[in-house]
Amino acid sequence: MENKKEKSGFLSLIGGDKIILLVAIVLVFALFTILNKNYLTWTNMVNLMIAASLVGLVAVGHTYLIIAGQNDLSPGALAAFSGTLAALLLSKGLNIAVAILIVLAGGVLVGLFNAWMVNSIKLEAFIATLVTQNVMRGFAYIICDGKPVSISDKAYLAIGKLRFLTIPLSVWLMIIAFAVFGFILARTKFGRSVYAIGGSKEAARLAGLNPRRIIATCFIIIGVLTSIGGIVFSSRMNSGQPAANVNLEFDAITAVILGGVSFAGGVGDMLGTVLGVILIQAFNTGLIMVNVSTFWQYVARGALLLFALTSDYIRKQRREKELLEASMKNIK
Repeated sequence: MENKKEKSGFLSLIGGDKIILLVAIVLVFALFTILNKNYLTWTNMVNLMIAASLVGLVAVGHTYLIIAGQNDLSPGALAAFSGTLAALLLSKGLNIAVAILIVLAGGVLVGLFNAWMVNSIKLEAFIATLVTQNVMRGFAYIICDGKPVSISDKAYLAIGKLRFLTIPLSVWLMIIAFAVFGFILARTKFGRSVYAIGGSKEAARLAGLNPRRIIATCFIIIGVLTSIGGIVFSSRMNSGQPAANVNLEFDAITAVILGGVSFAGGVGDMLGTVLGVILIQAFNTGLIMVNVSTFWQYVARGALLLFALTSDYIRKQRREKELLEASMKNIK
């Protein structure tokens, strides 16, 4: 009897959706290990985590935005611009700390620009950030004449090579972002405010919250995290590449929706996003290791996004049914 209670408590703590995610992760790892014996090695797991670090940083920001009822299609372009800008500034002899601060300030400005379009001229976030995606990708090409900018600054290059306990700095940055922003989302007034405006912006406003400021803060968060990711990526690649990080935002959004964050807003948590990032990167890495054609990889990723959105729809229908049943019981 006690064991049943413990299991029930564990399931309620983690949630049924997360159990399904864990099972899916195990199945993906098992499948690709069968197809390629080198898949489940420590070296490949580290490489998988490194590849996941940029998606993970962006997914943290997307978790906030999507819970708040928004989204952002510009991270891939912003990451490419950030890395290229950092490389260009360093090539001009600028101090590394100043260069990084300028790049991070650029992330803040992009976040504010997105928030302005959403809050002030009332564009849908999808359209507003599509504008930003094109603008930032264009700027990434313009500032370097369309050519990659090599990086020779040893201190900057060390960012991509530093390791602690054999784990790269980029992975630690992702872990720290998950922990810090997960705590803020779950345990602070700001986190509760994000959920509130995602549930109903008007109700949140009537309750004394400032939806415009909260949305702006969420856009700034994803802008800064994306710029950090762009810096780390360019350090790993030894160059700023204006054509890099295409479709980064779609991997991040897929991970967040797979993790249980509702595209309608107001529902989700950071633990689900962590599991979603692990699942999508394990899937992407597996496709590469079994030599699936790049063209078919696009098809597979699109199918995974469709699966995530379908799952979100089913979860939404289930929540609405549970609410209806609860309201009927109250009437009785």
